[in-house]
Amino acid sequence: MSGVFIANNESINLASKIIQNGGLVAFPTETVYGLGANVYNSKAVASIFEAKGRPRFNPLISHIAEIDFLKEYALTDQRVFALGRRFWPGPLTFVLKRIDNNPALDLACAGLKTVTVRMPNHQVALDLIKKSGVPIVAPSANKSQTISPTTAEHVFESLGSNVDMILDGGACSVGVESTIIDLTEKNVVMLRAGGVSKEELEDFLNEKVLISHGNPDMPSSPGQLLRHYAPSHPLRINATQKQDDEFFIGFGCVNECDLNLSPSGDLKEAAAHLFSFMRLADSQTKYNKIAIAPIPQIGLGRAINDRILRASYQK
Repeated sequence: MSGVFIANNESINLASKIIQNGGLVAFPTETVYGLGANVYNSKAVASIFEAKGRPRFNPLISHIAEIDFLKEYALTDQRVFALGRRFWPGPLTFVLKRIDNNPALDLACAGLKTVTVRMPNHQVALDLIKKSGVPIVAPSANKSQTISPTTAEHVFESLGSNVDMILDGGACSVGVESTIIDLTEKNVVMLRAGGVSKEELEDFLNEKVLISHGNPDMPSSPGQLLRHYAPSHPLRINATQKQDDEFFIGFGCVNECDLNLSPSGDLKEAAAHLFSFMRLADSQTKYNKIAIAPIPQIGLGRAINDRILRASYQK
């Protein structure tokens, strides 16, 4: 029954049955579209890695719809719940210590003693999780290391019949993946920049948030591979002007660009456009390369710069 279905009560009910029966469902979140399976069904989780061509040492994010569910499989404390109440549902993911040795979680957790979890801020995603009755483990719904999908059409173009069902809930509002923070030690450590900024976290916690880029050969969270979110065309970053063979994506007051992430310099608008503009640039046959203008390294700019740096990585 693969195909794209407009998200409504009937299609979400059908999708929840697919999740319960060990199938794969692509669904919208506020960040990007996710490729979901029952976190406790190791065969279903394995099929995510197969469909994406994703390395199995790369852990996956579990999505929940109720904050109290954390107590079932993760060590929690007052700080965890305070952050959850402030930023959930929303684009913030926690890395927490697992409280059990349930082997069903091993593949989703890449064999680590930690679990990676968030609550998405999208009604379709929340309804699907609740009706499925289990946490849904879901990386981005695209082939591994390619541009992340922000529409149902992007999912179909990348994965096609490898997904049992695609729920179409419209374009994603944030457009870049969630921020990931490690809460297993005393200091809060940002492992991936995303939809919640370092400044927002520090303002709430009233403490410094450390930054770690992790080990790309042994990731402790998603998004730490050196090459990720990548188009097929070579990508040049921090470009100040267009070259003859380039599709040029601008930002702010940039002349002669083919597309502009945000003419007004709005980082939120730029993040929402990033992946869709990269996809459009990559589809052009007139150009052999892509260039992107400099993005300020503040707020959401950290997340945007992280994505384009990984997208531009060449071995």
